[in-house]
Amino acid sequence: MSTLKHLQQANQDFERVNRALSYLDTNWRRRPDLSALAAHCGLGADQFHRVFTRWTGTSAKRLMDALAHDDARYALLRGTSVMDAALNAGLSGPSRLHDLFLAFEAVTPGEAKRRGAGLKFIWGTAPTPFGLGVFLVAPRGLSALGFVDDGNEHTGFLDFQTRYPAASFKRNDQIATDWAQKIFVDHAPLPLALYGTSWQRQVWRALIAIPAGKTITYGQLAQQLGDAKAARAVGTAVGRNPISWLIPCHRVLGKDRRLTGYHWGVNRKRSMLAWEAANS
Repeated sequence: MSTLKHLQQANQDFERVNRALSYLDTNWRRRPDLSALAAHCGLGADQFHRVFTRWTGTSAKRLMDALAHDDARYALLRGTSVMDAALNAGLSGPSRLHDLFLAFEAVTPGEAKRRGAGLKFIWGTAPTPFGLGVFLVAPRGLSALGFVDDGNEHTGFLDFQTRYPAASFKRNDQIATDWAQKIFVDHAPLPLALYGTSWQRQVWRALIAIPAGKTITYGQLAQQLGDAKAARAVGTAVGRNPISWLIPCHRVLGKDRRLTGYHWGVNRKRSMLAWEAANS
């Protein structure tokens, strides 16, 4: 299968798998079987299994194991007994770990002050495992990545354009597809052109230090950055993250460890965390 067809297939599977992930988010402790999950998604058991494993790279059973393992880990950190935590853990989750190395290059203060004047961006869309990806590419590297539903690509583009109102933009979907392959197929080291304040870039670097398959709260992230009282400021910088997925703001949870607002949709955030839990 060609790279483009592979990404198109993942994009088509996203909606159906997302329904299953939303259901599992509140029902995984009940361990619904394959037939129950398939019925919830309006598919036959065999078809559901093919779609789910094609998108996540694992089975629904192994994903539930991973969710249970993660839940037990946090239960132990809260002081729960080993036996009580083990009752919820089930089998150990997948062990494969994938590391992504990123190179950073920031603009100068003068460039930032000019609101993008003189900068030339390429933007475009390409299918991804999390819906339609909207890519913004600068000469120095990737400057923005977001996700939208099919038909809403201009909404994603306008979101990026408002960040750099004085810049020039040219559309090229082939370049976007090339970046989609690098990110979601090749998992290659990537140059990022980060356009943000010193504080924002500090927070974004801290986000990349969160391992795939793990999560952290805003308060914990603020503490790592040296100021436990700065959770709100951290949250603001996280919300301004322009490069979703690669700078993993989806790994940051609310104080009660619940999913909180995500710029590209809470359901998409849940899907990203489930993908990583299954493949970490």
